Order: sequence, then structure tokens, then C-alpha cells
Amino acid sequence: MSIQLLINQLWDTYRRINPQADQIVKLLTDRGEGIQNDHIAFRTFQDPQIGIERLAKPFVEGGYVEGGEYHFEEKKLYAKHFQHRDPTLPKIFISELILGEFSSPFQDAINRLLDQLPPNGEFHGPLCTEGRVWETTFADYELLKKDSEYASWMAAHGFCANHFTIYVNELSTVSSLQELNDLLITSGFALNQEGGAIKGSPEVFLEQSSTVASVVEVPFSDGPHKVPGCYYEFARRYPLPNGKMFEGFVAKSADKIFESTDEKLQR
Repeated sequence: MSIQLLINQLWDTYRRINPQADQIVKLLTDRGEGIQNDHIAFRTFQDPQIGIERLAKPFVEGGYVEGGEYHFEEKKLYAKHFQHRDPTLPKIFISELILGEFSSPFQDAINRLLDQLPPNGEFHGPLCTEGRVWETTFADYELLKKDSEYASWMAAHGFCANHFTIYVNELSTVSSLQELNDLLITSGFALNQEGGAIKGSPEVFLEQSSTVASVVEVPFSDGPHKVPGCYYEFARRYPLPNGKMFEGFVAKSADKIFESTDEKLQR
């Protein structure tokens, strides 16, 4: 599968878990905009069967290379990003939850998921497109959520794009991320205000904002429940002192972006 076909497949799944994505794309294309993706993000658990390297495999095979690594001590996450020599292809940001830093009951709940993985890692296609490959109870979802909203999101949704990101630099009808945010709010979209609507600054060469995740119904083994799904992110990049555009990520900003799927933002 080519990289573009893979991205198209990921987008088709993502827009079903995030109905606001199509609405935002229409809002911007009706203004004459073309949409370029800055990056696509994925979540996983730190386990060799499904860790960062496994998720990154189809992208690396398609010409992506590692671009940086990031640590999120409070959320107990490790992440890497990958980028392609073709600047129009989105960067890939993959994070994984460090399971060894959690309690035994928490790890037991995760192991109930991992025990359902196919033998020898024989998935149907690229892992990033597999969706949820396990059954889980809503009780386990709630148990995981107490210590990590990230973990409960993974339990509910599995392997898919957690978010796509519009590259604001390529927009022509808004001059700043603030102007885009104002347009989105006026159009009825709720933004993640944790740490401020705009995370980052020109001084760190990256500004980011995001919507609050859509609420979607998920089938748990003990019945359906409505839980946070996916969100849309917006990124504006700035040139480094050497004139080259900053291509990485800022851990302090990304830490707050992760919270776009927190249920507290739904209230």
C-alpha cells in the first residue's frame, strides 16, 4: 500500500470517529482553502507487539525517518516523530504509554487487552489501521480512566489516527492561529482551553490548538457507552534562526494537546 493510500484510509476511519472533521474541512474549503496535513498522531502501549516501532513500520518502509523523541513524565508517555523527504506528506507522531509505571490492577487491565492480540503479531494489515483488536468491558475502561485518560481511550478505540492536524501556514484566508481559532469558535466548535487555547509560541517555533474530542458511541462487551473519540488539531510553525522551518514538536505544548480527549472537557 502506498503512503498516500494509507493516509486516505486512515482519514476515512478518523472522520467517522470525529464528525467535526468533515465540518471543519467544509468550513475552510468553502472559503477557497486547500488543506495540508501537518501531522497525524497515533497512540499505543509500550509493548513490543504493538509499540512505536511496530506502528511506524509502514511509514518507515514508505520512506519516513525518525525526526525526534519526546518524554512526558507526568502522563508516563514516550514518543517519536517521523518525517518524509516530501514536505507535503504529514509528519507521523507516535506515543506509547509506559506500562511499568502503573499499579498492578492497572497493568492487569491492560494485560486483559494484550492477551487478545493475535499470535505472532499477524494482523490483517498495517497496525495503524486495525482499529480495536480486543474486547473490553466498560468497567475496565473506567478503571483505566482513573489513572490515564490516554489508556482508556486506547482501550475503547485501539489503533487508528487519534488526530489529524491542519498546517496553518498553508492557509490563505487566515493570517494567524488566533484568527483560525476565532473562526472555529464563531462557527460553533469547542476548543481545548487547557493551558490556553494556543499552546506554544513563536519563541518555541510552534503554536498549536485543537478542538475538544467528539463524543461517540462505542460498543463495549457489556453494552454501548458514549465516550470521547478523536479531535482535530491546528499547527503553525515558525522558522529557526538558520531560516529552516521548525519540524519538531514541543513536549510542554503536546502535553496539553493530549488532554483534548479528556472527559472533563466534555462538561
